[in-house]
Amino acid sequence: MRGGGLSSTVDLPSLAGLERLNGPAHRPIAVAVSGGGDSLALLLLAAAWAESAGRRLVALTVDHALQPRSADWAGFAAERAARLAVPHRTLVWTGPKPTSGLPAAARRARHALLADAAREAGAAVILMAHTADDVAEAAAMRAAGSTTPSPVLWTPSPAWPEGRGVFLLRPLLGNRRADLRRFLAARGEAWIDDPANDDLRFARTQARRRLGACAGAPSTSVVARQPPAALASVSEGPGGDLTLPRAALAAAPPDECRRLLGALALCAAGTTRPPPAAALDRLAARLAGEGVFAATLAGARIEAGRDFVRVCREAGERARGGLAEADLQDGEAVFDGRFVVRAPGPALVAPLAGRARRLPPDQRRRLAAIPPAVRGALPVVVADGDLSCPLLAPERDATAFSMTLGRLRAALGAVVDEAGAAATPAQETRVSRDLAPGVVVARSEINLGRLN
Repeated sequence: MRGGGLSSTVDLPSLAGLERLNGPAHRPIAVAVSGGGDSLALLLLAAAWAESAGRRLVALTVDHALQPRSADWAGFAAERAARLAVPHRTLVWTGPKPTSGLPAAARRARHALLADAAREAGAAVILMAHTADDVAEAAAMRAAGSTTPSPVLWTPSPAWPEGRGVFLLRPLLGNRRADLRRFLAARGEAWIDDPANDDLRFARTQARRRLGACAGAPSTSVVARQPPAALASVSEGPGGDLTLPRAALAAAPPDECRRLLGALALCAAGTTRPPPAAALDRLAARLAGEGVFAATLAGARIEAGRDFVRVCREAGERARGGLAEADLQDGEAVFDGRFVVRAPGPALVAPLAGRARRLPPDQRRRLAAIPPAVRGALPVVVADGDLSCPLLAPERDATAFSMTLGRLRAALGAVVDEAGAAATPAQETRVSRDLAPGVVVARSEINLGRLN
């Protein structure tokens, strides 16, 4: 390895949150590496930690194909990982690139590629190299009118459905970018400087320039939000619908109620765009009363009874984005962002709406156990002229795994470590043969020998 021992005048950067990496020892930990100074420092530190902890790493580099030398940069990252004996994979963002909103599109593509690759490698956690400077830059961008999220220590992957069951850990949030580069320079390490970081067309570059003129260190105080208390009372029905007592919502503080309602709608509908704040306020106000009603929100249907609130996928003509069919290949497909469907051969996965009469008689009988509003959005598997709903067919080979409750718990902060993330992110739900509906409901101490 290049470079001698660490300079006595350069402190070893601290890694936070490594106590969250408590999953099965055989699972690898993914680390995102661009070849820039922040991610290279993270790779070095993570490799030392992994050696001392007996864990395996896999390095992932996204080539956005936006710069002439991007392939060379990916090669640099691969070479650096190889010298640390860390397996490496390059992920290329292919296809046309947008002419506007490029940073946001690149971020979406990057997270989707990383999440897919991490899950394929068997990793439930991806280490990301965001720093204290990134936190300050995001705050400055939001102050200027951007909706850029602030990087926090532990979050579920923002990609969906690619990010199902995958979480992000950002161990370098307590470090300044300049300190990481001093650490690398003291070791004789080189790194890549992406010219896009100096392109003033981008809001982040402008924020970075503004902050560079300010004295003092950026604030990195980010308070983790606790899960709403009402989350504990949410149960999942056999059709991926989410139900909770209406009294649990009434008892929640207004901000907590809106947060829970937004997550319920997003997860039950399998969509990716959160409901508008004004719409959440109107729904919360109606639920605070005593009226029985039904409403739609961001692709979800909300049924408010006297004692309960049920949230499910809106299957009618007003369904946001429609209920798209999915091709089942290699034995698995994600349907509508809500179910992982598996079958032994090629098939089409489609919504039940308009197809219920084609179900076998035993499945039509079991369908009566599903609430009427939930039925149309159930997945059916169509193969060789045969049609079957896996949720209603305990005796068949095809299965459907609901992701709604698992996604809800992740979105609201109930999954706090790798052990929780590594648990199966989707629960298999089926209606039983007897027609009863199933309800599913810090600084690290690392081995410096690896760095010397």
